[in-house]
Amino acid sequence: MTVRGYGKAVDRTPRPASSHADRARMLASASAPIGRNSLQISSDEDYVVRIVAPNTSCSGALISENLVLTAHHCVAARDQEGNSRTSDLAPQELTVELGSGHFPWAEVDVRAIVAPSCGFSAGAGDLAILVLGRRMRGVQTIQPNLDREPKQGDEVSHLGFGRCALSEDGIYLKRRASGSIDLVTKIGFRLNAPLCPGDSGGPVLDHQSGTLIGVVSAGAMDGDERTPDRVEFARLDPFRGLFANAERIVGGTPLSELPPVDCPAPVDERAKVKVTHVKTK
Repeated sequence: MTVRGYGKAVDRTPRPASSHADRARMLASASAPIGRNSLQISSDEDYVVRIVAPNTSCSGALISENLVLTAHHCVAARDQEGNSRTSDLAPQELTVELGSGHFPWAEVDVRAIVAPSCGFSAGAGDLAILVLGRRMRGVQTIQPNLDREPKQGDEVSHLGFGRCALSEDGIYLKRRASGSIDLVTKIGFRLNAPLCPGDSGGPVLDHQSGTLIGVVSAGAMDGDERTPDRVEFARLDPFRGLFANAERIVGGTPLSELPPVDCPAPVDERAKVKVTHVKTK
């Protein structure tokens, strides 16, 4: 397998699908051809958001008026080479963009990050919940289905703001081609689907129930958004405690009173869920 137009071998090892190149959505979209979604103000898919960090960007889902679900590796701190550290960014380093078109119609700051102490580089625990600095009233949300266990053969698809190297258009929300789950583990599930940098953290929807059952974690990418390949997704149902702790923070529970939540195997140590750098006003 070679990259179309590049003529070199493709590394098919799944890797986090956060974007390191397309940091400026407006700049990338400004030079793109005017087309679908270019002038769109709001839509039923505005629950899908774009998360911008200092050196990367990802996708996420607004699961309530002030909670965004994404992948943990999207909010992990990075060294000078871009490798994930075993710590998270400060909330004030993150911005959440709303709007599915080429240009965001709103930006929101982040007050707290709730994430397991695993999953910094994808794999087990690759989930994080961002507590927003204000409620996004009137914006479409999607509820995570924590009772739905993914099963082999389930038809699913994912959405995200990813943009591949060979893409000719700008950065806007795209629904990737669907596929059938071929492997389910305790921490995630896998199928063949297209994937681009920036899709990480995007919601995965089960077609039968129409509900949110996972987020994009990692995948093999060849630079072409039309190419399906191995993609790994993080399950939600093993992390009920993560969602409960995020709701407790919204409700005003002190950090010291949050109950611990274990990371599922395989991990080297049974890690506890933590809250990073809660920003006070």
